[in-house]
Amino acid sequence: MIEGLMGINLTAAATLMSAAAVLALLFAIYTATTVRDPMAKRVKALNDRREQLKAGITASTRKRASLTKTSQHTDMMRAILASFKGLQDTQLKTAQTKLMQAGIRSKDAAIIVIFARMVLPLVLGSIVIIGVYLLDWFPDWGGIKRYCLVAGILVLSYKAPDLVVQNKITKRTAAIRKGLPDALDLLVICAEAGLTVDAAFSRVARELGKAYPELADEFALTSIELGFLTERRIAFENLSQRIDLDSVRGVVTTMIQTEKYGTPLASALRVLSAEFRNVRMMKAEEKAARLPAIMTVPLILFILPVLFIVILGPAACSISDNMLKT
Repeated sequence: MIEGLMGINLTAAATLMSAAAVLALLFAIYTATTVRDPMAKRVKALNDRREQLKAGITASTRKRASLTKTSQHTDMMRAILASFKGLQDTQLKTAQTKLMQAGIRSKDAAIIVIFARMVLPLVLGSIVIIGVYLLDWFPDWGGIKRYCLVAGILVLSYKAPDLVVQNKITKRTAAIRKGLPDALDLLVICAEAGLTVDAAFSRVARELGKAYPELADEFALTSIELGFLTERRIAFENLSQRIDLDSVRGVVTTMIQTEKYGTPLASALRVLSAEFRNVRMMKAEEKAARLPAIMTVPLILFILPVLFIVILGPAACSISDNMLKT
């Protein structure tokens, strides 16, 4: 049996490393050969929204009721919240807006978030209080530590649904911000080619489906609403509500003004595209300027010690061998 440094079996270590390399290679091949369309999961939601808009305009009352029917679990949550007077219209509207900004358009999700905000502190807080004060989980802790633990669990369990939703909003907004200049360039090309606004949005959504699926999803939904809503202004305002981004609000304002006053759409979008592209370049330069300061700590902790070992290690070994010989 081959023994290495500190009693490590080199044969077993090499076998494990080879197995890990083979698994990584198989995973890379699987990832490269199974490329999925990022817009595939969003097609069903867009079709549902199209059917809802059709039902709101042309369908009968029976079909409209079948489209807006909620599940039994959501009805139960709604009844519990109503009994405790924890379901207010403003609170429900705010939760729905946040969920739309996170890419979740189900109306039932707002009820679930509000219900989780009420139930999680009760359940987790009760478990922690019983465990800490009755079952004596931490006997060595003092009263202040136990109180801080219970208070922290209560606060975190109350804020957990909002933190999850806000995290999704932040990631989605960053992805939309990255693809907005390219989308505006494509809108300019479509406008100069003579396409209508709704056709331009639909075309841009198809072109950006794989590169920026979040932005393509919003543009496709805006195209559907432009084709079905009675006022086109409402479709643009819905777009600005679904995306928590100042640049999108600027685009929406430009769209509304061009619809109202008949100004050239291509020239206005070209100016906005150049401005957003400059902003994106400035943010990239800002991150590049922060890179030396960020790399200082990893350089000191990981790179310099290895560099010293590689440079001074052979010299130290030679000196040690010479001293042992003498």
